[in-house]
Amino acid sequence: MDATDKKLITLIQSDFPITDRPYAAIGRQLGISEQEVINRIEEIMKSGEIRRLGASFDSRRLGYTSTLCALHVPPEKLEKAVAAINSYHNVTHNYERNHYYNVWFTLIAPSRERIGEILMEIEKSAGVGPVLDLPATRLFKIQVDLPVI
Repeated sequence: MDATDKKLITLIQSDFPITDRPYAAIGRQLGISEQEVINRIEEIMKSGEIRRLGASFDSRRLGYTSTLCALHVPPEKLEKAVAAINSYHNVTHNYERNHYYNVWFTLIAPSRERIGEILMEIEKSAGVGPVLDLPATRLFKIQVDLPVI
């Protein structure tokens, strides 16, 4: 990843232009062509540096519910567990922590019942569990932009 890729990722986190040609607008900001922006994003996604590029919505206002999940995964099952978690578009993000509960992720679904079904499916396909289901009791919404340096 070069300096332009890093600027691109930093820029699109919260300043994605709402226009008929967003990649052209981004290109103008970075001094590169629209096609180069598209090519760079495709390559960054292929490399796995970013998994998803898309809008963020207020899920509660759309009738969805979400939860924070934690899971203890032995090192030898980590790859399989993360693949199982990542197979769901309902997972908005996940990360590994240095803790007994070493895999954390957030999950969104139309109902608490569907969340329960997905968590059971993850446990079964990953061969781990139980997943701790930690729904919010109080909402804290912050904007997090991660500068890529």
